[in-house]
This record gives sequence, C-alpha cells and structure tokens, in this order.
Amino acid sequence: MKTLFILNEPAYGNERSYNALRLALSLAKAEGQEVRVFLMGDAVTCAKTAQKTPEGYYNLERMLKGLEPKGALVGCCGTCLDARGMTGDPLAVPARRSTLAELTEWAIWADKVIAF
Repeated sequence: MKTLFILNEPAYGNERSYNALRLALSLAKAEGQEVRVFLMGDAVTCAKTAQKTPEGYYNLERMLKGLEPKGALVGCCGTCLDARGMTGDPLAVPARRSTLAELTEWAIWADKVIAF
C-alpha cells in the first residue's frame, strides 16, 4: 500500500503535524507499506533544522529523521518555504525542496492520501 501524507499545520502550536508524523512513522514500519510526506503552508517549519524542544517534548525534526531509514520521501513546498523566508535554509533529513508538480505525481502514485 502506498500512502501520501499532506501536512499543512505548523510544527508547534497544535498537535496535527505531530500526530500526522506519528502515523506516518507507524505506517512506514509496517511490512509492505510505502510512505511519502509532503509539507505545505506552515508545515514546512517541521523541516527546520536545529529544533530545540524542552526535555520530554516531541521534536518534529527528529521524527522526520526517523522516516529516512524506512525509505520514506519527504518533500517541502518550495513556494511555502520562500514565503516563510526559508529559502536556502538547510532542511531536516530526509526533507528536500519540492514542487506542486511533484506533489501531483505523488498523489497519482498513492493508493491513499491523508491530509492533516
């Protein structure tokens, strides 16, 4: 099964992006599952590097890094990065700058699309 997650909410302030990444990580661990994550709008802040969160608090940069060994792809909307002044900023591995055209390809690829 191929699943695409589309995140729109900010990294912190509510738990939608956190819950989306929890589900993506859980699904990526399951046998026969392929996962892709696309960050749009304020969700591109999930891919910001050097996040410092309080001890015991979730850290979305670490969660994104946890997707890499599972082979998950993570794209960040380039327009959304630019709008937030994140042009040229390093992104948390495995996140990379992407496009709406690639999101379109991923939506066609997916058996399921889950939006948060």
